[in-house]
Amino acid sequence: MIDFSHLEQYRENNRIEAKKALGGLPQSIWETYSAFANTLGGIILLGVEEWPDKSLHTVDLPEPEKLVKEFWDLVNNPNKASVNILSSKDVIIHEVDGDHIISISIPRAERSCRPVYVDGNPLNTYRRNGEGDYRCTKEEYQAMVRDAAVRTQDMLVLEEMDLSVFDDESVRSYRQRMKLSRPGHVWETLEDEDFLLKTGAVGIGRDGKKHPTSAGLLMFGHEYDIVREFPQYFLDYREEYDPATRWTDRIVSSSGDWSGNVYDFYFRVYNRLQQDVKVPFKMDGGLRVDDTPVHQALREALANCLVNADYYGRQGLVIIRRRGEIVLSNPGGFRIEIAAAKGGGVSDPRNGAMLKMFNLIDIGERAGSGIPNILRVWREQSWPEPVIAETFEPERTRLSLALEKSADKKAPIKSADKKAPIKTVVQKDMIIAYLTDHASGKSSDFVELLGLKSTRVKTLLRELIAEDIIVAEGERKARTYRLKS
Repeated sequence: MIDFSHLEQYRENNRIEAKKALGGLPQSIWETYSAFANTLGGIILLGVEEWPDKSLHTVDLPEPEKLVKEFWDLVNNPNKASVNILSSKDVIIHEVDGDHIISISIPRAERSCRPVYVDGNPLNTYRRNGEGDYRCTKEEYQAMVRDAAVRTQDMLVLEEMDLSVFDDESVRSYRQRMKLSRPGHVWETLEDEDFLLKTGAVGIGRDGKKHPTSAGLLMFGHEYDIVREFPQYFLDYREEYDPATRWTDRIVSSSGDWSGNVYDFYFRVYNRLQQDVKVPFKMDGGLRVDDTPVHQALREALANCLVNADYYGRQGLVIIRRRGEIVLSNPGGFRIEIAAAKGGGVSDPRNGAMLKMFNLIDIGERAGSGIPNILRVWREQSWPEPVIAETFEPERTRLSLALEKSADKKAPIKSADKKAPIKTVVQKDMIIAYLTDHASGKSSDFVELLGLKSTRVKTLLRELIAEDIIVAEGERKARTYRLKS
């Protein structure tokens, strides 16, 4: 992460923490260890100080070998750190201009190891925000505990509920779709209760009776029953085509005029999203083919959003359709590294039972190929690469998909109409990505990053502030921008 020959070019941010450590191993190092492990990872530099201009410089660190030994003794002590996630290559002594620096590279902890806490107390669980570490709330701690479980959270049998929570029409529709996807399947002749038991929507409780699982409740339940188990449950789809209004059309789970469950929400939303996708004329065996790789990728993106949401989390699941863009946002962070998800081959869904149910009607991928497939389709369309972002306080995952703008599927698209909204989406996402990796940034940083004029950059920043994504601090030339917590 760091070129030590140009240390002065770096600043403390959400991935870098500098400590002089002249008086020995600082106690605050353990808060940062926990914070980096529970967030995105980072590097701690011992023997480095921050000057008033925020630049980093070495100090004369005495006895670095002694500090390294003390650090290893403590990080392996469960009374100090709940788990050691480091290997020998992560702690290195460097010599820079005659001074010694210790670098401690802390990876993001595997979900099975989180939460990483210190001093033998789970209350001492930290996360990183900008340049500092903060103590996690009870909600954040509980979310990490849920994710650490071997069994996905949607496999819980809800013994206080009976099968009356299921919406009969949702179950009937699902069974019909499965019959079309898998004709002659051995479950086809089963009664509803036994069918739902096979799919994982129903489980056997300790009382020996059948009860809905969390997955079954979410997929097929009535909204008013779902919120009994998931008080923060809320599904929201918005079409924002007219900047003069907050939204031009909306689907919400709490409206009361439909079931409000995940299964029905998926098809209501997908039917809206696919209407704006151009369908090329193609024949197969004398029949018109209306399904394209873009349609398939959209289904994958929507299913991923739904099966990876933490339905106990705050702010609900939100999907926004704008001209030239679709944004899918769900509560809950990534369970694997984003880079690993882009590479494919790794599947770790938060709601595995729900994913199984989608798989049975040919929606979703368990082999970890979903995100790589979305990226591939967007490259083939020559569209900007989808942007995946993870934020904290509370944990959320956001996928931005830039699309061609088309008011009429058959009408030719003017180049200006096609490029303008997509460029804006990409430019904003580049600013957000920069502020994800840096504590803050100035307008001049974004001018250099985007290669745009200062006036255009300031327009983008004003829009991001209006969208409640970033905040500005300071006045005029000293003004800086950072992500809103």
